[in-house]
Amino acid sequence: MNDTPDDIEDDDISEGEAQILTATVTAEEAGERLDRALTPHFPDLSRARLQALIAEGRLSQNGAVITDGKHKARPGDYSLSIPAPVSANPEPQDIPLDILFEDEHLIIVNKAPGMAAHPAPGTRDGTLVNALLFHCGDTLSGIGGVLRPGIVHRLDKDTSGVMVAAKTDVAHRSLSELFGRHDIDREYKAVVRGSPRYVSGTVNTRIGRSHHDRKKMAVLRGGGREAITHYQVEEVFGFTKPLAALLTCRLETGRTHQIRVHMAHLGCPCLGDPVYGSGAPSREVQEVVRELEFDRQALHAGLLGFVHPITGEKLKFRAKMPDDMAQLVEALSGM
Repeated sequence: MNDTPDDIEDDDISEGEAQILTATVTAEEAGERLDRALTPHFPDLSRARLQALIAEGRLSQNGAVITDGKHKARPGDYSLSIPAPVSANPEPQDIPLDILFEDEHLIIVNKAPGMAAHPAPGTRDGTLVNALLFHCGDTLSGIGGVLRPGIVHRLDKDTSGVMVAAKTDVAHRSLSELFGRHDIDREYKAVVRGSPRYVSGTVNTRIGRSHHDRKKMAVLRGGGREAITHYQVEEVFGFTKPLAALLTCRLETGRTHQIRVHMAHLGCPCLGDPVYGSGAPSREVQEVVRELEFDRQALHAGLLGFVHPITGEKLKFRAKMPDDMAQLVEALSGM
């Protein structure tokens, strides 16, 4: 399945020390499909693993990032960055969960801001996986791997809202197929700097790893993957001009950091976004943010709907905005 749900709001871009491997493609190998040409040069990696690393933007030639292994190989030196492994298995931790629904097949939670979905370099514990392991015991699906049991999709560490985790392998496979087909209802609330030009609209671009910073995603003219976000302006804040706005965003696809990238592409990044929020908001908005000590991207996954993978029941779950974001909206309304 090419369109994996792993791309949904992934917080894995940051990493620890990576291993750098190099390879030289000869003139005789040039012209062959790149992933095929490079596979013999990295005998410890399967071709599938190499393809995944290329898609993640971990391959470069002369400083230029390559994200498509189907391209023809060119002669010269290539560098491949292997992410640092997280050696320790996650341990169960008694962390409170806001459970919206649970049965023998799956569990739906309202993830708090500040909680990472799973262990990663720099975030060894205190994650949703640690909490699920304590709550669910050994029932979590193992398809996600040792570090990500039960995780079907992810939200950024500082994005709050509704997430589903699988408790059986059958449920995991079925949910992954739903996400892969975009057969999921997903709505987010976002508070952005300024306001989009139009009250409602659709952003349709291609998103992939930035050619300038591999730890960021970007709108690309070529390569990447199709990303579609529908938005609706719910409220505009500012007396004489739009200083900030509350938006409802509906995902048609689920790419890494999709909403954050698309809002920045519109010139209206999420307030508090440390990665894509280039440019400062107005002085009035800065004062509100500073007074509330709001220190994360203002993004909340408010709705998740899908067909139960086992029972066929139509499910829809909502989670109200957490207090910090609700207070931000209230303060901006009275600005």
